[in-house]
Amino acid sequence: MTTSRRTIRLGGATVITVGLAAALAACAPTPAIPSTGTPTTTTAFEHVHGLGADPSTGATYAGTHQGVWQIPTGLLPDSYLAGAPDAEITRPTPTDGPAFDAMGFTVAGPGLLLASGHPGSDTSTLWAPNVGLISSADAAATWSNVSLAGETDFHDLDAVTLPTGALRVYGYDAAAGTVSISDDDGATWSPGAAVALRDLAADPATPDRVFATTENGLAVSEDAGRTFGTLSGAPMLYLIDVQDAAAGGGVVGIDPDGVVWHQETGGGTWTRGGRTEGTPEAFAVVGGSMPWLLAADQRGVVASDDFGLTWTVLVAAQA
Repeated sequence: MTTSRRTIRLGGATVITVGLAAALAACAPTPAIPSTGTPTTTTAFEHVHGLGADPSTGATYAGTHQGVWQIPTGLLPDSYLAGAPDAEITRPTPTDGPAFDAMGFTVAGPGLLLASGHPGSDTSTLWAPNVGLISSADAAATWSNVSLAGETDFHDLDAVTLPTGALRVYGYDAAAGTVSISDDDGATWSPGAAVALRDLAADPATPDRVFATTENGLAVSEDAGRTFGTLSGAPMLYLIDVQDAAAGGGVVGIDPDGVVWHQETGGGTWTRGGRTEGTPEAFAVVGGSMPWLLAADQRGVVASDDFGLTWTVLVAAQA
């Protein structure tokens, strides 16, 4: 592919300029740009719905209003958090995946992406009016329907592995205001609680435990999303994720003012960290022995390995 630069939008009014050198997945087909350094404009990052990293490859992804994009970062923090160069994203081409509105997005496991939402300009390979649950095993270059084609638009997704080895998928159907649960890799679904939530996150160490942010505070379910109760002592959080066992476990979240909070090992005391710039659009924890955070805020897509005390901009915003 050619190397050039282009301009993309994050959060509607923010303009981001990025180089083009690593693999992009699933964006709108556009004409090729000559490698002259002249930027062009696309709305690919008009809004970021979800973030995540694939532990098997180190690839970092953003589910956006115009498809799923790959943001090249090393999986380990020391590969970019200390003085990293500008993030680079490969130019979309007509052979890339469809430009659908990825309302729900998660990295479900090594080499597996799950998404939901609405079809975009390319409707030939997706399902209207809602795409249901779709999956990609090739870094978002192609997507296959798993279930609920044409029926459901999950605004949030998370997945954990059951003791049987099957994948449990949690989905939030915003239109119905209910949580849905699948214990067979997303093939069939059962109804869960009716709850108005902004974000949900399952505990990889305890698959029946799932958390949700609500207007009444952080809620938790211990019965796989069938019922929820308010979690006493938790700060009012807006976006959340759950660390894996290697990272110490516990919820990490961001409150409406952009302040990062995390539970100490054992899931007890809450500790205040740094903060984002403004209320972020999306948030994720990348686990392992050296965990780090991903967020999409007023600066663009940013990363931190010290619970938000310092941040590195991966995709930099410009006013």
